[in-house]
Amino acid sequence: MNEKLNPNFKELNISKPTLKALKKMGLSQMTDIQTAVLPKALSGDDIVATAKTGSGKTLAFLIPVVEVVVRNLNDQIPVTLCIIISPTRELAIQTYTVLKDIISFYNNISSTLIIGGESRKKQSEHLFNGVHIVVATPGRLFDHMRTKEFDYKNVSCLVLDEADKIYQYGFEEDLKQIITRLPKDRQTMLFSATKSETTEALIESAMKEDVHIINTNEDNDKATVDGLKQGYVVCETEYRLHWLHKMLKKSQKQKVMVFFSSCKSVVFHHEFLTRYCNLDGKMNQAERTYTMTQFYNSAKIALFCTDLAARGLDIPAVDWIEYIHRVGRTARGSGAEGSAVLLLRPEEVEFVDYLKEAMIYLDNWKQP
Repeated sequence: MNEKLNPNFKELNISKPTLKALKKMGLSQMTDIQTAVLPKALSGDDIVATAKTGSGKTLAFLIPVVEVVVRNLNDQIPVTLCIIISPTRELAIQTYTVLKDIISFYNNISSTLIIGGESRKKQSEHLFNGVHIVVATPGRLFDHMRTKEFDYKNVSCLVLDEADKIYQYGFEEDLKQIITRLPKDRQTMLFSATKSETTEALIESAMKEDVHIINTNEDNDKATVDGLKQGYVVCETEYRLHWLHKMLKKSQKQKVMVFFSSCKSVVFHHEFLTRYCNLDGKMNQAERTYTMTQFYNSAKIALFCTDLAARGLDIPAVDWIEYIHRVGRTARGSGAEGSAVLLLRPEEVEFVDYLKEAMIYLDNWKQP
């Protein structure tokens, strides 16, 4: 944790409507990744940034994206100036939701969401009529790039969010084709939670020679963000449901995420504890979008989900989360706090030592 406060957003050269939106969102002080990235990104430089989940990286690229549009606005039909690529539909939805908050005080900036599971025809119409900012998943974006309806020759900024996962989830060829087709003189920003061979390959193929490498993970010996309280509870299998019920009842005035190992487990617990919402891989896109929007906008809610269904989600202000692999979803941003608990059977306690090797340190908590 830094001893001195990070700068205020007001110190940046950004437009008043953006500052107004940030104030409405309750944000004033930048996080470490925002402090490191924003001045260079606002200058139009290429960026490769590595930062933990929950560090505030979404705003680190959304603010420059909006400023690119502001600088290039005209009275003609909107043209696509910025493309943001996310590895999953859910992460794209969350990014798009934050984007809508950021541009809420502009009446002349347009945006659209291009993901699988939604109407191709409606998406084509939006792209044909003109839109400034496109938030998309790689597969569906590339589909539209192969049509005449989508004019992307004016794109001046490309963002690759969770870049390593774009490759990991099988979109390597689509991404290569997208990068090849976009204008060469664009600004490119690449963000990931870890530095890998994938990011190195993307730097060579997608970035200019003069690129800023930023890694805010180097100065911290923990794998999770500050402000996150982490612990584990040992519970016999036959008492796990009872423990979960007690924990949720105790946390009913907070935002909670509970991760399960399978869709069947999500459905079972959701049916048994009917007051809570659920998200699993078998839901159609409309159901998933509705659930995520409901969870995103609620201050007192619990979401049951699988790790696969919720991978890559970027949800602010989660008070509690129960599954250590996704603790990055809580304690997000500067000064934020949250808690994560791992529920273990007695024979699984050795897993705590394994987590220590990954710089994840858990306290032994008593059952609620």
